Amino acid sequence: MRRTLAAMPSTDHTDDLRLAHILADDADSLTMERFKALDLHVLAKADLTPVSDADTTVEEMIRRTLGRARPRDAVIGEEQGRSGWGSRRWVVDPIDGTKNFVRGVPVWATLIGLMVEDEVVAGVVSAPALGRRWWATRGTGAWTGKSLSSAQPCRVSDVSSIEDASLSYSSLTGWEAAGRLDDFMSLVRKCWRSRAFGDFWSYMLVAEGAVDIATEPALGLHDMAALTVVVSEAGGRFTDLTGVPGPSGGNALATNGKLHDQALTYIGRLPADTEGDESASGSVHDFTARRRRTQSGDRPDDPPGPES
Repeated sequence: MRRTLAAMPSTDHTDDLRLAHILADDADSLTMERFKALDLHVLAKADLTPVSDADTTVEEMIRRTLGRARPRDAVIGEEQGRSGWGSRRWVVDPIDGTKNFVRGVPVWATLIGLMVEDEVVAGVVSAPALGRRWWATRGTGAWTGKSLSSAQPCRVSDVSSIEDASLSYSSLTGWEAAGRLDDFMSLVRKCWRSRAFGDFWSYMLVAEGAVDIATEPALGLHDMAALTVVVSEAGGRFTDLTGVPGPSGGNALATNGKLHDQALTYIGRLPADTEGDESASGSVHDFTARRRRTQSGDRPDDPPGPES
């Protein structure tokens, strides 16, 4: 892969994608060197989630490289927050799946996304311990392989019924903490199969067509930015639990597209939903009726209008 960093980004984001691959190559070298290292240093962050010396080293490396290659671009990273301002923002999760990383489980990845204004236009997801990488730019499709020159297209499945769907998630505790465990379990019971592949892998399996639905109740922008463009360019849909597209809603539902609205009837929340509102539960009838009223301009708590 050509390692020229100085080129200015083109309007089709080809140079940005090449740069993201270079960043991912360097991240892979650092993370694999520290994976299962006996002297790996791990701390607990304020939210009690772990951070390793590999997380901080990778993010610092990415920031340094972007500072040289794209000095006018902003960077948003999981460990160091935001630096810079502007319409172009690189969104970085140095190790998505740190808990797996520190325990020696090979399911973790570096996520690198580029947003222009509020749209993710490029993303790379690199999982070196699995020997896998996925990427996409807006309008050019989604791909998987070991390099740009050795790639296969990604395409979501054609499954159209929840009863035939395979669902992936990260944990039940997250849904319980969000007060949505009953809703989530209703969806799980309806699906043909469910597995907790977890983190980035759930969404990449959707993009590949191996899984049909992936969802989590609480995520950050850094967790989702790179994933959204890969899923979307593979033909799927990526929204929050209110059905709004993109990575900014604080939670995620990714599907092959055909199953999206069906899944939302179980776990979707309308913007006006509040904790403790029984009528806001994710049942098929309540959610569908409330969504129809909201889309027609009525408030969610208004009674349905007379049928015409």
